[in-house]
Amino acid sequence: MIMDDFMTRAALAGIAVALVAGPLGAFVVWRRMAYFGGALSHTALLGVALGFLTGVQPELGVAFVVIAAAMMLSGLHGVRGLSLDTLLGIVAHAALALGLIVTAMLEGVRIDLMGYLFGDILAVGWEDVALIWAGTVLILLLLRHVWHSLLSATVHADLARVEGVNVGRTEFMYTMLLAVVVALAMKVVGILLVTSLLVIPAAAARSSARTPEAMAFAAAVLGAVSVGAGLWASYTYDAPAGPAIVVAASLLFVVSLIKR
Repeated sequence: MIMDDFMTRAALAGIAVALVAGPLGAFVVWRRMAYFGGALSHTALLGVALGFLTGVQPELGVAFVVIAAAMMLSGLHGVRGLSLDTLLGIVAHAALALGLIVTAMLEGVRIDLMGYLFGDILAVGWEDVALIWAGTVLILLLLRHVWHSLLSATVHADLARVEGVNVGRTEFMYTMLLAVVVALAMKVVGILLVTSLLVIPAAAARSSARTPEAMAFAAAVLGAVSVGAGLWASYTYDAPAGPAIVVAASLLFVVSLIKR
């Protein structure tokens, strides 16, 4: 019964993250922003360290740092002479290094780095599940609100401006939603594997989808299937749950390539 209970919590948490990572991941694939998600996930370790340093929940520290990093990248994007990939590399590695330094300087505090880096979905409690689902519902509602504007800006930003879309505000909203998803997904697949849950299911869904909405839906479904398959592999073969979820998603991507 205890075994069933923690597996149920893990499944609910993982599916919630998959449902929101799928649609957002579709835009990551369309916009070729995989490195952006990776950069945000790298800043999360600094959030964990600052959370322990200040005495607040690590998840709150992660949310604050990731959102701050996303705002910084949005503000610096477009600075003359600096490309986006250059900014991403600077912010990601600087934040990761600073996080490791702060972690090493913490006295009397033991941090499970493996858990934060690769996730510990089997340890989520009911409060975590409730928080993740609340965040998922809120993000999906906001994404629905900006869907058409974001899609127009993704297809052709200049044309979207002509049509009256506030491209800057829309892209800023998307960046914030992506940052919150990174914070939510940390418990499920960990800091280093967050990007994979955003990118791989969406990439697997791309070959069979005929419309943007169909691709977003298929990415969410494939993400949820990956969570279920990864948890099954973890339970059956005692494999690490977070990496097992990513491997399952990768296998689905390989299958999508074969079916092309």
